[in-house]
Amino acid sequence: MKLVPLADRVVLKQLVAEETTKSGIVLPGQNKEKPQQAEVVAVGPGGVVDGKEVKMEVKVGDQVIYSKYAGTDVKIEDEEYIIVKQSDILAVIQ
Repeated sequence: MKLVPLADRVVLKQLVAEETTKSGIVLPGQNKEKPQQAEVVAVGPGGVVDGKEVKMEVKVGDQVIYSKYAGTDVKIEDEEYIIVKQSDILAVIQ
């Protein structure tokens, strides 16, 4: 099964949270916060959304930072994805 986003939607796969901080402190499971970094796995075609032309600025393979409470979590074939609008993506990591 394959996710194909519509309009200005982007499918993200969340990057794995680090278990230790840079200074070497081990984080217990309940204190780990979900990172807001993800990899783009699929991009919608863009087009006209709410009467405005939307050009897709991200591409498959980009690593991005997205809004903390954005998107819809989806689980397909034991893989977890997040579907967000392109406007919920804050930056591309280069």
